[in-house]
Amino acid sequence: MAAEVRPITIALADDDEGMRLMLSKLILRAEGYTLVGQAKDGEEMLRLYDQARPQVVVLDVEMPGMDGIQCARAIQDRNPLAVLIFATAHEQYMGDAFELYAFDYLLKPFKVERALNTLRLVRERLLAPSTDARPIAPPPSAEPPSRLMLKHREGIHFVDMREILLVQREDRMTVVYAEGEKRFVTSLSMSDLEEKLPKSLFFRCHKSYIVNLNRIDSIAPYGRWTYIVKLRGTKQDALITHERFEALETMYA
Repeated sequence: MAAEVRPITIALADDDEGMRLMLSKLILRAEGYTLVGQAKDGEEMLRLYDQARPQVVVLDVEMPGMDGIQCARAIQDRNPLAVLIFATAHEQYMGDAFELYAFDYLLKPFKVERALNTLRLVRERLLAPSTDARPIAPPPSAEPPSRLMLKHREGIHFVDMREILLVQREDRMTVVYAEGEKRFVTSLSMSDLEEKLPKSLFFRCHKSYIVNLNRIDSIAPYGRWTYIVKLRGTKQDALITHERFEALETMYA
């Protein structure tokens, strides 16, 4: 018997009540989704996100108080893998959406079929993120410094650099994942760790991710401007931007 596929959780934010109604009806039409909440502004959306942790968030840009761009940045700092979709009447914000690596940018008034197609693509990516994955060959061997000192609230941990699989921003903190399902929260910033980790072994693939080059298994498309990175030895995935993917390809050329 095939395993039951859980619906993808989704939330939306728009200051226009009529648009919220239209979007909620559209989501009901989309296959495989459960709407977990609606918000009328960025602050309300952020509270909803912290409570429900939806996998997908649909955001208007111009809302009172915290706008959609600010809200998206806050959500991405909590969970870089959250799928962000902007639905707005203002084309000039597309550059900001690009910087946030939004999955898509729906320009109002958009056709229902256009939005349904976006939700279909999101569903395909979330349910089968390794589809069309491109294997990555191991980089040349290198001898990095043996251990990294990680400071945190309880004191200090020393971690073998070769065992570090991934560094990411998570719930507004910097988290290091290592072999043996080890997880370390550190007071160091992503930039601090990027400086400390040897460039021959680690690669800053996204503002929220640093990956161990030796542990990259495959890379697959994930949205319009982003790819998803599968790593050996951990269930945690990473994101890589289009620009950084091109830089990675150059390294292996």
